[in-house]
This record gives sequence, C-alpha cells and structure tokens, in this order.
Amino acid sequence: MLVVELPAGGVEYVDTGGDGPVLVLTHGFPMDHRQWRLVLPHLDGLRCVLPTLPMGAHRRPMRPDADLSQTGQAAILADLLDALDLRDVTLVMNDWGGAQFVVALDRAERVGRMAMVACEAFDNFPPGPARLPAAMCRVPGGTWLVTRLFQTSLVRRGPRAYGAMSHARVPDDVLDAWFTPALRDADVRRDMQKFATGAPDRRTLLALAERLRDFDRPALVVWAEDDAMMPAEHGPRLAELLPQGRLVVVPGSRTLVTEDRPEELARLLRELVAA
Repeated sequence: MLVVELPAGGVEYVDTGGDGPVLVLTHGFPMDHRQWRLVLPHLDGLRCVLPTLPMGAHRRPMRPDADLSQTGQAAILADLLDALDLRDVTLVMNDWGGAQFVVALDRAERVGRMAMVACEAFDNFPPGPARLPAAMCRVPGGTWLVTRLFQTSLVRRGPRAYGAMSHARVPDDVLDAWFTPALRDADVRRDMQKFATGAPDRRTLLALAERLRDFDRPALVVWAEDDAMMPAEHGPRLAELLPQGRLVVVPGSRTLVTEDRPEELARLLRELVAA
C-alpha cells in the first residue's frame, strides 16, 4: 500500500499505474480497496487509484482534529486528487455516496466523469439498515460495541445487515480486513465514530444534492434492481438531476454491484471512460 500525506493525515491507497485514463474507485463503510477486487481484473489498461478513506477500515489513524464528516471525507478525497496530481478523473462511488460532495465543495475541477453506483443520495445518509449502528456510535461505548457486533454472524450475514448488501457471500477474510482495524485501535474507532455520526441534517443533504446540477460532464448512474439499501426511485432522480446523466439498472444485484455483477460494472465503466 502507498501512503499520501494530506492535511487530515496519511491516507493509504492502491495505484495500478500505467498511462491509461484514471479511475478513482471509492468504497463503503467500513470497507477498503478490497471492495473492488472482483472488478479490477476487468479494468486492465486503465489506471485505477483506490484510496482507503478513514471510515473504520483504515489502518493509519487520522489527525485528532481532522474533519471526518461526509463533507470532510469529500474534502480528503479532493485533497488526494490534488496531492497525486490526478486529472480528468473518472470518479466512481458504490455504497458510500459522499464522493459526490466534491461537486458541492467546488472541488470537482479534476473530475472529468462521475459514476454513482447504487450509492447513498439525497437524504439517504445513512441508509435505513445502517441507522442503528450510527445511532449507537453517538453514545459512550457505542462505537466499541459496534466493532464487537461486526464479529458476529448476525451482522456479517444477517438479512438486515451486511448480508443484505449482496447476493454473493463476501468472504470472511475480506470482512475481517474491513472490521479488524477499528476493533484493535482506539484511534481508528475515534475516526469511525466521527464518520458514522457525521451526516448533515436532511435540509443540508438535499441542498448538497442540488449542486449536482452544476456537474456538466458525463455521468453514469448504475442502480441495482434488488437493492435493499438505496431507494429504487433515487436512481432516476439522480440521472434527471445530472445534466449529462444516464441511468442503467443492473438486474441480479444488490447494493454491492462490485460483488454481484463485477464484469457488467467494469463494462459500464469502460463505456463511461470512452465518453
């Protein structure tokens, strides 16, 4: 893993390298670059940059005063694009939708295209099944308890927890990589708590979403037909909001299209890059 030092702290990332067009692939909560492990083999010839944002699966704690709210995470992402001098980026999000706030922060000058794949949008921060753990993180000791619950089969496989995020079974070693850092490190738990409790209020979220009207570049909205986390109507709403928005509904997939339909998602991303 490479590390880039940003104002908020050091951020680890994977860079496949090469001279091809650049895709920046973001992840969900608490996940890391492994979310894209099934998609990457189908993106050969493209340079893929995969940061591990400080949402709980990161191994390097951020500075204690770092803003790790939804907009703070978007600022960290924009800082990473600046620090790595990435240009004409295709910015891709799946599950976590806060990457879109780079537009609202007026920091999308390095973004040439955007793909919103079965992700949080409008006032769905966090999605329904994630609201209980987010609420638990607000009370003393709650974040510690959440990290323990991540070790249980009820959360890992339950139909109202991570089991609802994909038809395919995410391997235990991947889940271990996602859930272990916050379990072992109190500073990582502090960061995770900041993110989990850092969603703006509904009015602010809707105002942030409206700023997507300013993104006048190619935009792909990929929605999962069987999604239990992201409302079905949000896909068409996003495509209509984005001036160059295009909607594709993927059958046979839940939220983690990266797990259920990796080849199809790679094909759609290649089409977007070609645009």
